[in-house]
Amino acid sequence: MQWRIAGLVAAATCLAVVVLVVLVHRASRAFELEQSRSVAMLTLERAAVSYSRTGLVNGTGAELNAAGVPGELRALVLQGRHGTQYADGPDGPAMWAARPAGPRILSVRLTLSTTLGNLDAFNKSILRAGLLTTVVVMPPVCLVARGMSRRLRTAAGTARRIAAGDLDARISARPRPFDEIAEISGAVDSMAASLQARLRGEQRFTADVAHELRTPLMGLITAAELLPDGEAERYVRDRVRALCALVEDLLEISRLDAGVERADPQHCALVELLEETVERVAVPATVRVRGATDPADIRVWTDPRRLERIVANLVVNAYRHGRPPVTVTVGTDADTGVPTVSVRDSGPGFPAGLLDDGPQRFRTGARERGTGHGLGLTIAVGQAHVVGATLTFGNAPDGGGAVVVVRLPRGPAAEPLPG
Repeated sequence: MQWRIAGLVAAATCLAVVVLVVLVHRASRAFELEQSRSVAMLTLERAAVSYSRTGLVNGTGAELNAAGVPGELRALVLQGRHGTQYADGPDGPAMWAARPAGPRILSVRLTLSTTLGNLDAFNKSILRAGLLTTVVVMPPVCLVARGMSRRLRTAAGTARRIAAGDLDARISARPRPFDEIAEISGAVDSMAASLQARLRGEQRFTADVAHELRTPLMGLITAAELLPDGEAERYVRDRVRALCALVEDLLEISRLDAGVERADPQHCALVELLEETVERVAVPATVRVRGATDPADIRVWTDPRRLERIVANLVVNAYRHGRPPVTVTVGTDADTGVPTVSVRDSGPGFPAGLLDDGPQRFRTGARERGTGHGLGLTIAVGQAHVVGATLTFGNAPDGGGAVVVVRLPRGPAAEPLPG
């Protein structure tokens, strides 16, 4: 925008200078020609009076039967009339005035070379002054445009941060009267504050509901333990366990939203951790290592408990909402060189809404991927944020199911293994 404004101002200034030069040139030229015409006619009348009295025109500035009288003016005089004509001949531009003097032509010639030359010099002076004005005006215009561009870029950057989830981001622009950019900045800050207040209210509501549900759940668990063995008892216990898991997930999301979760990173063997995680969730899945790297050498700097939670949620989601087989692959990011963990199923893949907007709470995304309360992926994203990892959701290019890639942060070099 800075260069567009500067270019627009420069173009407008140059156009104004050109228009001014053209208008001044035309007006000045017309004025000079009219003045020359009046002077030539006045001189011609005086010469005619002198010729009628003395028969001579010497010293009057007129000439009898001059050879250079323009053809149109000569024809006019031969008709018994008088007039003037501007002509640009071999001797330069001139204003001619002529009238009949008996059988002869009485004419006056006023040379305009000097007058028109001065007019051209004046026009060039105006042009130089306009160009100089443009050069002088451009630096302050660029400074003002740069300030406006910087303020707009700040507002756009803050809006992008808010869209990415940083609701504490503010432009904090100083109010200025009749300043549209300041009004936009204030509106963005007001929108962010309102959005933050509403979101925090929803987060508090979720946390309060989850806490309030824990007490009756404890009663349900106790009551379920008193039921006699049978199909009804097993069904009730299964539903109570599902409800307890949902409440625990809600509490975990509330803590993640509140930003109170802190990672406790340490060096850990990645492949061993993944194998233990798959074994603990009791889901049929295979852990593979891409490349010829010794699995024991793959060590990462992360919070093992939270990484286990991330991978467990991804594996369970792949098994429940996709189709087996589920594969957990350890590899290396081509750009950063850090280890990555990808979880892939063989189902229909993620729906377009999830790929565009990311995981949404209580939304499984597509009917063909099954049903559920839809918090597993949301928790995985939140825990990844705590440990500094990133999750990328996609579908296998060969149509082989959904793929989630966990890119782990780069930490300090791992200590060598003993022995």
